[in-house]
Amino acid sequence: MSVGNWVLFAPMRAEALALRRGLPPGAPLRRTGRGPARATRVAAGYRDTAALAVAGIAGGLVPSLRTGDVVVATEVRRAGVVGGAPLPCPAAPMIAAALRRRGLTVHLGPVVTSRRIVDGADRTRLAATGAIAVDTESAALLAGAAGRPAACVRVVADVPPHPLYRPATLGRVIAALRVLPQLGPALREWAAATTARQVVLASPRSFCAGVERAISAVEQALDRHGPPVYVRKQIVHNLHVINDLQARGAVFVDELTEIPDGATTVFSAHGVAPAVRAAAADRGLPVIDATCPLVTKVHSEARRFAGRGNTVLLIGHAGHEETEGTLGEAPGRIALVESVRDAERIEVADPDRVSYLVQTTLAVDEVAGVLDVLRRRFPALTGPASDDICYATTNRQAALREVAAVADVVLVLGSANSSNSRRLVEVTERGGTPAYLVDDVEEVDLRWLAGARTIGVTAGASAPPRLVDQTVAALAGLGAGAVREHTTRTEDVHFTLPKEIRTP
Repeated sequence: MSVGNWVLFAPMRAEALALRRGLPPGAPLRRTGRGPARATRVAAGYRDTAALAVAGIAGGLVPSLRTGDVVVATEVRRAGVVGGAPLPCPAAPMIAAALRRRGLTVHLGPVVTSRRIVDGADRTRLAATGAIAVDTESAALLAGAAGRPAACVRVVADVPPHPLYRPATLGRVIAALRVLPQLGPALREWAAATTARQVVLASPRSFCAGVERAISAVEQALDRHGPPVYVRKQIVHNLHVINDLQARGAVFVDELTEIPDGATTVFSAHGVAPAVRAAAADRGLPVIDATCPLVTKVHSEARRFAGRGNTVLLIGHAGHEETEGTLGEAPGRIALVESVRDAERIEVADPDRVSYLVQTTLAVDEVAGVLDVLRRRFPALTGPASDDICYATTNRQAALREVAAVADVVLVLGSANSSNSRRLVEVTERGGTPAYLVDDVEEVDLRWLAGARTIGVTAGASAPPRLVDQTVAALAGLGAGAVREHTTRTEDVHFTLPKEIRTP
């Protein structure tokens, strides 16, 4: 791993020795001495260093901490300074993730620097400010880091409510020192990624009209009927959306049998098969249908083609809820084609009566290869009057292709079960640029970003915009201060709410 111009400060000799065990020979580790005065003098000699980090032990301020826990500072404050601006450490979530991968218990929060060791009432006073750990050097060591990547990682030794000045404290300090060697590799990963200089955002990105409509359907159902509101399957495929709606009272189930009689029921944006609708009607469940209108269009086409007596070839992925719903429109008359290989092998009853449909969240180039084979094998093949792949999927892929062409690496915000998000990764990789799918910034592996100068960022159609904002903020902590928006198309599509909750 090539690491650039950085330094790791360790205040005490015991801390430096422990950290050295986790670093390769020649790593830029500097012992500073304990206390803010020594730290200030040492820091003055590193004004030209590109990235600054400090690590060591600290005192815990909140009872939730345990000896040996690691605190990664989201900001570093100076105790007793009125109006003094704290130093932000925006890359903290990514450093925390690197440490958690090593099995450590990690907490994110403010670290405060005091002029002296604190205990008792002083510890309580600092905890009341929102800080979670205290030391006597970090603010002084990082005071001049504004505009440069900075990191502060501390291992907790003493914790409240135990008094500091007692024999057991020595054992706690020794236990904390034993953890310090494990910080070195994660901090080196951070340092190797501080080559980042700019972020290029693909636009359009994040929520599409169908996703916004589906989420609004659940939110308004909760407002109108109160919790719980039951949703068959995930309303959209995103972990954060699901967690947010669950917190408001939505209950997500796999089957209608899990829904109590009479409970308000929402069908997800991916649609359902007619058999599911019939089962809900038989039970008299009050249903709100949040199926995306573009998926409804595919269902309608399936019924129309099958009604002509055609074999319908559905290009899609097995197990996806949208695919299952479409297959259910004409059981026995629709066959799933997942790949070029499937297209070469599929057999139909009458080659002159064949139609095709496409799952709305696939990649355009992925579908093109399958269609080329189907058209060669079945010259009479007919399809929908307009593309089934939704506008949002197409737009996001087109924007990302252009961003990927100038990026060293691409981060895609989206959940693993999101088809459109996975296609964004595949589109990027087919263009030769490494791409990674993450639920949020805490899943970003710093090793992916080592040596990268330009980082592309986008989000799948089911990922909340705030996840992009959080990721861009964290990348600034690696030096990516410039953010550029690359827009290929402006979306102005809007879908009306389901009729069941539409205001008259």
